[in-house]
Amino acid sequence: MKNQGFNFIPHGQKSLFLQRRYRQSSAFSRLLAALFLTSNVSLLLPISVNAGISTPVKSSANLLLAQAPATGTVIFVNPSTGNDAATNGSEAAPYKTISFALRQARAGSIIQLAPGNYDSSNGEQFPLNIPANVTLRGDESSKGQGIQITGGGGYTSRTFAAQNITILANNGVTITGVTVTNPNQRGTAVWVESTNPTITNNTFTNSVRDGVFVTGTGNPRVENNLFTLNQGNGISIAKEARGEVRNNVFQNTGFGIAVSENAAPLISNNQIIGNNGGVVITGAGKPVLRNNVIQDSRDHGVVAITNGEPDLGTEASPGNNLIRNNGRQDPKKYFDILNATRDRTIIAVGNDVDPSRISGKVELVVAKVEPPPPPGGGGTTAFRDVPANFWAKSYIDALAARDIIAGFPGNEYRPNEPVTRAQFAAIINKAFNPPARREAINFRDVPTSFWGFQAIQTASRGGFLSGYPNGTFQPQQQIERVQALVSLANGLGLTTTGTNVLSFYSDANSIPDYARNAIAAATSRSIVVNFPSVRQLNPRRPATRAEVAAFVYQAMVNAGSAPAISSPFIVNVSQ
Repeated sequence: MKNQGFNFIPHGQKSLFLQRRYRQSSAFSRLLAALFLTSNVSLLLPISVNAGISTPVKSSANLLLAQAPATGTVIFVNPSTGNDAATNGSEAAPYKTISFALRQARAGSIIQLAPGNYDSSNGEQFPLNIPANVTLRGDESSKGQGIQITGGGGYTSRTFAAQNITILANNGVTITGVTVTNPNQRGTAVWVESTNPTITNNTFTNSVRDGVFVTGTGNPRVENNLFTLNQGNGISIAKEARGEVRNNVFQNTGFGIAVSENAAPLISNNQIIGNNGGVVITGAGKPVLRNNVIQDSRDHGVVAITNGEPDLGTEASPGNNLIRNNGRQDPKKYFDILNATRDRTIIAVGNDVDPSRISGKVELVVAKVEPPPPPGGGGTTAFRDVPANFWAKSYIDALAARDIIAGFPGNEYRPNEPVTRAQFAAIINKAFNPPARREAINFRDVPTSFWGFQAIQTASRGGFLSGYPNGTFQPQQQIERVQALVSLANGLGLTTTGTNVLSFYSDANSIPDYARNAIAAATSRSIVVNFPSVRQLNPRRPATRAEVAAFVYQAMVNAGSAPAISSPFIVNVSQ
């Protein structure tokens, strides 16, 4: 059988591409197994499971991008009020389904989607085959929040045989401002096969396999998207594909990006944060990596296998990648950069990486990466691990400028680390300087010698924080998102007339009873910020340093002590 794709290994055979010392049974091995496909079986096993330009970079391929003209015919679709009658399609009388609208579309058409759910129960027929030079458009500013396309259907690929996909993107297609999920077995959200679409400002989440799969001679531009919670990879790029992957966020997925066979994309200015793995290169893949942040992976940050040969920078074009703090589940087994190829030496010039966190033949010329300026020029990034397009950068920078929050040695903020209750108390005091509203409580687990004693006392007397019934405060306990929001609502004295707004959240049933009124009050005052999905509160998850910065800043806006910051992740719901 001729194997296709990611070097499928038949059952019972050992890996031929991993050097012997990397053949251990591990989560990483299982993760690699999830990458392997065959042309006859077309199987990718599911697994369980987030930078502006600082150096000019030439594209590895010339892109032939056909944008839908501004004067193209606009076809309106609304799943709630629309009707699939041939005479419809206007803003006043929209179609009901994308499927019907696609059959009416011609080159240059723009299909404008209203908020709502687009799935088979509403009449959608998958896969959605977007004709050449047609634009599918939702809400670009929010990356498709509230415009949800869910489903998938059979598609026979010329290079990977039978697949299940949500959207097929043909030449000149633009997909922008939608959220796409394929919950089916081997489900991929967008399939690109030997075409050159533009895929920008979308959210790809909760697909069983990949957010975007590029194969053949595909040459897409994939830019400013969010990839999260996909069980396979954020993007897989295979065969002879090229294209550009720029300014995206990959968070909490399998591998952020997987490159196989002879694919050679340009991968630049992306945040690849907190995934099972960062970037994996197999076969003879030759991606060019520039200006990326690759950190906090559970396994390896960048790994090359077989004959993979990533370009991590040259003297003429430094990599400017920040590759740190990967291999978190076991730093002795997993590295920031792993070269597990047969005989290749990886050249890496001008990256921010710890030489002790490299395994295999890597010729490293280390350089500190200066954080890139935000798009449009001007300004700097306060912390080196908070790149220009990080979702909470504006909040973090604003609080740091007011000396409300601070970083760690090495100019790091560590945005994805949890916050303890004592640390939260210290932030509260700096942000609000609350006056005493009640008597002091001597918590039996907070001695006067504890560094946070005074901060806890001030936050407690100010009504922001309370202890537990047993007389403890538990200062080192990680504060949950729900606790942080309840604290802010109580401290600011916010009230509510009801809890109907909680129905906005897909996980509203997870909100504890004691917190429902306070969360409703915080929601109606736009204090809640949910990344990556604005409808998912995750109340019992520990709050990260980035999330606390966002909550506290929004509370300051509500209190009139800070100007508003625009973000697509702010929950805007009123009673």
